[in-house]
Amino acid sequence: MSDLRPEVPHAARIWNYWMGGTDNFAADRAAGDGVAQVYPEIVLMARQSRRFLIRVVRWLAAEAGVRQFLDVGTGLPTMQNTHEVAQAVAPGSTVFYVDNDPLVIAHGERLTGGKERIVQADYHDPELILAEARKVLDFDQPIAVMFMGVLGYEPDLGVVKSIVDTMTGATASGSYLVLWDGTDTTPAVVEGAERLAQGGGVPYILRSPESIGSLFAGLELVDPGLVQLTEWRPDGPVEWLDAYGAVAKKP
Repeated sequence: MSDLRPEVPHAARIWNYWMGGTDNFAADRAAGDGVAQVYPEIVLMARQSRRFLIRVVRWLAAEAGVRQFLDVGTGLPTMQNTHEVAQAVAPGSTVFYVDNDPLVIAHGERLTGGKERIVQADYHDPELILAEARKVLDFDQPIAVMFMGVLGYEPDLGVVKSIVDTMTGATASGSYLVLWDGTDTTPAVVEGAERLAQGGGVPYILRSPESIGSLFAGLELVDPGLVQLTEWRPDGPVEWLDAYGAVAKKP
């Protein structure tokens, strides 16, 4: 790929580095280490975010009976991706991946060919995403719409709400919204976000748990509601994280 630009820190590759992946370069590792110097918990957050995804998707497939997943801002494929988790529980599950990053698309194309597809699109154009998703998913049946740690790339909370509402508004009753994001709950994480921007990474807006909670308005929160990631139906130690998430059902 001619547009890799290994000398420029890249958001998806930095996250991949924090998660323990190998699809990253020296500039990504340097930027990631710069954040970790002031906020070491970022590595834990990256890895716990994947455990949150695994628990949520497994619950949706096994307990809620969901068979369709719309994963917006999927990032670089690593281990235990959405389709792998869902299809391990329910082999007939269909997953539609969306990302605006050509690098992610290039890596993610190896996911296509089964009951999943990956499309390049930006969540600022939800109508385009919905049009593409309708080619794969049945919008008369429940769909789990997922925004996993990506909405901070839009600084305006009102715009974020509009995107989320448009996406969930198009789905059938009994669908779900799954969402987590980083929060501004400690000075260290705020400093870490500033360090990321200073190091050449794409700025990321941290929000309050209350702001994240507002994105679930009109939906029915699944127990335990909006909580830190490790507190959502934990299967291991509950550790403090500056990240909150929830699952909510559309009435």
